[in-house]
Amino acid sequence: MASDMPVSRADPAPARLTVGIVSAGRVGSALGAALERAGHVVFGVSAISDASLHRARTRLPDSQILPAEQVAARSELLVLAVPDTELAGLVAGLAAAGAVRAGTIVVHTSGANGIGVLAPLAERGALPLAIHPAMTFTGHDEDLARLANACFGVTAADEIGYAIAQSLVIEMGGEPVRVAEEHRTLYHAALAHGSNHLVTLIVDAVAALRAALAGPGLLGQQVVDDEPNGLAERMLAPLASAALDNALRRGQGALTGPVARGDVEAVSAHLAALAGTDPRLAAGYRALSLRTAERAGKNPALIDLLDDRGRQERNDR
Repeated sequence: MASDMPVSRADPAPARLTVGIVSAGRVGSALGAALERAGHVVFGVSAISDASLHRARTRLPDSQILPAEQVAARSELLVLAVPDTELAGLVAGLAAAGAVRAGTIVVHTSGANGIGVLAPLAERGALPLAIHPAMTFTGHDEDLARLANACFGVTAADEIGYAIAQSLVIEMGGEPVRVAEEHRTLYHAALAHGSNHLVTLIVDAVAALRAALAGPGLLGQQVVDDEPNGLAERMLAPLASAALDNALRRGQGALTGPVARGDVEAVSAHLAALAGTDPRLAAGYRALSLRTAERAGKNPALIDLLDDRGRQERNDR
């Protein structure tokens, strides 16, 4: 990890890098701030939208706002923090323009991609790394604090690359985790399933709970409405937090409730009540209940209730 900056022989600190970031979105600006906090110098960022410009000016006030090619040309460590769908095109453009010098460490933050997407730059002498923070970013102050507790999925071409990736992640306060190139899609699918779908599950549960709590409340109690962070959310939060904690600590042993018990009557009543509120909520409940019943494996009658297609296939035999 060479750098132009002189380092005294008595200084035990690792070499500092000149860092460029494309672009200053939620992820890029957070990683840039974390790298600066570790002592690296983020000299420039690429930012186009008003939101990205604002993040660049507030999170990285000492960095210049430059076109992507100029950022790439001056970087020792180039961080490509663009959306997955834009990454291949950006890499191809930088390679065609000859914007990245040989020896540059090029990092992308895409969870779905390994280092293969960086091949056009690697062929020109760049060192390719995939470093994906397994964290959701809001663009607010909590992002930096969350990085300190996050794991990062890292993929590299060789052991030297893995050592560099590990060092960078540790400097940012995270925990590096090795992900094989051929498993990046599975890795990303698992994270998306466990985080994005959790949001859908919670929002659906809140919608059903709001419907159940509608009407006059207790004296002095907040009225149930459609605004977030209300009574329904406060009621669900301790239960959902405990369920998540139990699942992470105890695995499948954390399963409780009517589906885990194989209670066909209760689950059937749930489906009817949800269908009366919103058929889409009932469909989501049915799908997740089926998967829960399959994991619990206690009552074939419950699986028959939930798996209409499977039941029809068995009846046709």
